[in-house]
Amino acid sequence: MKIAVLGAGESGVGAAMLAKAKGLNVFVSDMGQIKEQYKEKLASAAIPFEEGAHTFERILEADEIIKSPGIPDKVAIIQEAIKKEIPVISEIEFAGRYTNAKFICITGTNGKTTTTLLAYHLLKEAGLKVGLAGNIGESLAEKVIDNRYEYYVVELSSFQLDNMYQFKAHIAVLLNVTPDHLDRYGYSMDKYAASKLRVAQNMMGSDFFIYNADDENIKKAFHSETFGGTTVPFSLQGAKAAKVTLEDKSVKVAVKFYEGLINTSKSSLIGKHNQYNTMAAVAVAKLLEVSDEQIEKALETFKNADHRLQEVGVAKEVTYVNDSKATNVEAVWYALEGIKKPIIWIAGGVDKGNDYSTLADLAREKVKVLICLGKDNDKLKEAFGRIVPVIAETTSINYAVRLGRSLAEAGDVVLLSPACASFDLFNNYEHRGQRFKEAVERIVLKK
Repeated sequence: MKIAVLGAGESGVGAAMLAKAKGLNVFVSDMGQIKEQYKEKLASAAIPFEEGAHTFERILEADEIIKSPGIPDKVAIIQEAIKKEIPVISEIEFAGRYTNAKFICITGTNGKTTTTLLAYHLLKEAGLKVGLAGNIGESLAEKVIDNRYEYYVVELSSFQLDNMYQFKAHIAVLLNVTPDHLDRYGYSMDKYAASKLRVAQNMMGSDFFIYNADDENIKKAFHSETFGGTTVPFSLQGAKAAKVTLEDKSVKVAVKFYEGLINTSKSSLIGKHNQYNTMAAVAVAKLLEVSDEQIEKALETFKNADHRLQEVGVAKEVTYVNDSKATNVEAVWYALEGIKKPIIWIAGGVDKGNDYSTLADLAREKVKVLICLGKDNDKLKEAFGRIVPVIAETTSINYAVRLGRSLAEAGDVVLLSPACASFDLFNNYEHRGQRFKEAVERIVLKK
């Protein structure tokens, strides 16, 4: 069987390594330049590859094409494959064929990385044989080669879900659906929501779909009456059907074989969105029969990924919080809502068609100063000019942090939560967050 892999990043190279391990004839093609670490892996496995071009003739000889998630269907090589009726699948779909492990698959516009890491942490600390993979940055296909795990916690983007057909999760989680990446979906929220709901495809009665019953787009798109699995809705707003809720600082879970309260008071996660994330992750753990005591102990030791409402320093009683991953309005709403102290807010970058009106009440209540960090700040200034008492702007993150320090008083929070993409001044949100942390470290060292 001939396999062509398009894209030679983590996903594509992992798929190629698995194909080679299974004795398939595999060829890798990348329109860009392949990173040295991946070239070395391909060469060491004697997998032929090309970079800087797609050789259509060779690719279209394949019996099946595995497409990296960043490649849209509209590109010429995919359109040609569709014309020739060559199946185009994702790395996740391919990997699922070669293991009997159970998959815990997590998606959502916001919060999926935090929830994936937390669910993995809860299961691992309880002693389950569990692996971590997917959009988190680790290839599921490559992990399946050794097949050492009974469970995989897999973060899935909508792009990965789009080319999954026969794959089935044992537990699927859908956190929320809000506008993002709509250019890939014809600017249709219905199509985007349908993509996210693929996480629950092919489920049967013994499989569980954990979903946010408060999310309007999920309620509109999900038809429970035709669903083949077992639903586990979670809610902070008192949804009638909810099986997972929050009571004070405890998560209440009520499923067929368990009903009880799990204390979450020692968790370091803050904000309303992290209450949703925690409910979902705790529900995963309870469905896999992890004890209350094990969950509570693991919640206390969990450390989230960088750049997600991450406290990075305190100087002169001013706290600095790095939320660089907040690249859309909803993520910033959760940050502003979750912080209970006065805020010096650093925001801006490449606007993604944002509607800032939903932030107006929180900004009026909590934000003392808005520091616009970007090349074009007009939309932010227009949205908050009559709401926030002080507005400044800069293209230097070092200046933004120094200005935040000079304007903050004891008890305030200097918050980087941009609501925008980072590409005007930085390589990506990680680069932006790292630069913020470095600027804060200089202040902390001088305190």
